[in-house]
Amino acid sequence: MPENKKRYGMVIDLRKCVGCHACTVACKMENDLPQNCYNTWVEEWDYGSYPNVSKVKLPKMCNHCVDAPCIGVCPVEATFALEGGSVVVDEEKCIGCGACVTACPYEARYMKPEQKAGKCTFCVGRAESGLMPACVSTCISHARYFGDLNDPESDVAKLIKENEVHGLKEELGLDLSVVYIGLNEIGAEPAERFKGGKE
Repeated sequence: MPENKKRYGMVIDLRKCVGCHACTVACKMENDLPQNCYNTWVEEWDYGSYPNVSKVKLPKMCNHCVDAPCIGVCPVEATFALEGGSVVVDEEKCIGCGACVTACPYEARYMKPEQKAGKCTFCVGRAESGLMPACVSTCISHARYFGDLNDPESDVAKLIKENEVHGLKEELGLDLSVVYIGLNEIGAEPAERFKGGKE
């Protein structure tokens, strides 16, 4: 994506997240999500050995990859990127094949009961109106920041410049629009645990 174009992105500061799950609740209410379907969620696990044990809190969501694998596998082009980089689903086109759900390496997509694919949209309607995504505006510890990654004066661009940031599964080379401060300081994730999307 050309550098002079808007590119929405999010920075999540893991040093500030308290694991309150306000982001999850606000997102479900804002987007009227079905039961057991989530656009964002917070995973938690214990790290360390007694008596030096800490609780890791890792908010997760769609990473709005520039090279999103979910886009290429959709046989009807129902999944696509808007100007600004938000990856969205056209439910009228979606045929419910689930290819996008399988293709997402972050398990951030799900099928709704009506067999339409669902996912985070970065609350693009709110963003285009100058508002923050629901998860950002309700974060009680101000751990989430949203804005134009290509605007050097935006909060997200400044945070990325001033801090060491990392994305999840960076080795896949998908050019993520969601990055974390403090990701390299937390313990490894347990292999088996509830993942996002749909339980």
